[in-house]
Amino acid sequence: MLLNKTIPANYILKKIKFEVLYVLIIGLMVNYLTGEYRNLIPEMPIAIPTFIGTAISVILSFKINQSYDRWWEARKIWGSIVNDSRSLVLQLQSFLSAGNKDEIKEIAYRQIAWCFSLGQSLRGNDPVENLDKYIGEADLASIKKHSNKPLALLQLNTLQIAKLREKGALELFSHVQINNTLVNFSNWMGMAERIKSTVFPKTYRLFLHFFIYIFVVTLSIALRNIDSFFEIPLLLVISSAFFLLEKSATHLQEPFNNKPTDTAVTTIATTIEINIKQLLEEKDVPEPLAPQSYYAL
Repeated sequence: MLLNKTIPANYILKKIKFEVLYVLIIGLMVNYLTGEYRNLIPEMPIAIPTFIGTAISVILSFKINQSYDRWWEARKIWGSIVNDSRSLVLQLQSFLSAGNKDEIKEIAYRQIAWCFSLGQSLRGNDPVENLDKYIGEADLASIKKHSNKPLALLQLNTLQIAKLREKGALELFSHVQINNTLVNFSNWMGMAERIKSTVFPKTYRLFLHFFIYIFVVTLSIALRNIDSFFEIPLLLVISSAFFLLEKSATHLQEPFNNKPTDTAVTTIATTIEINIKQLLEEKDVPEPLAPQSYYAL
């Protein structure tokens, strides 16, 4: 997740380096052709590239809004995971007697593991990496049999809580309350997986790029009476603004793709770990995850 800090220029320029190169080539080609075949190429009214530029702006606004909605939904999902993770531990401490302290700790640590595993899974990384800090070898061996590792962890917690109910450690009402919280985790996971698996239409981006290049060509023809030393930089600046907005929207529409614009799932999972361990009065509470120079992991 990008922070409210200065973003390096090379990060911005690297995003559109190829598009700027294409615009430079197109601009130079059109400038040469309009000079060599001046009598064959008709005058281009400035109103035409103005109309195309306005249409591109409207389409870009729509794409940015849709992309931000996807990113914001992902952030709300993880905010709900934070709330329910805290609630789960508080419910366990409220509903179970002091003699079940080890059971509470085991379920709570498994919940921490679930948060990290879900974040890794959504980003396409190894979902069991570093989970040995929170769960035992038996749990690790059990979840490795499943294709969906976070779901397997959720099942382990569900089965353990069911056993507590069978032993009489949990009342029926308490069991229902905790079960509702676990169902919430399944719902949040499903929502995040839906965002991850639903692809934003690629044709939208292709058509948008096509119209930006059409805009560059028409604007270059309309400005053919201007010296190329002014025309080419002007084309580069205007087209760069369009491409940067489009690239920003493209990154926002994929909030789990290991990019600086991602939802900060690792930072959020670390915050959950801190909260849960403090509720359990553990001593090995980690420090909040330090952000990178301009983004949080």
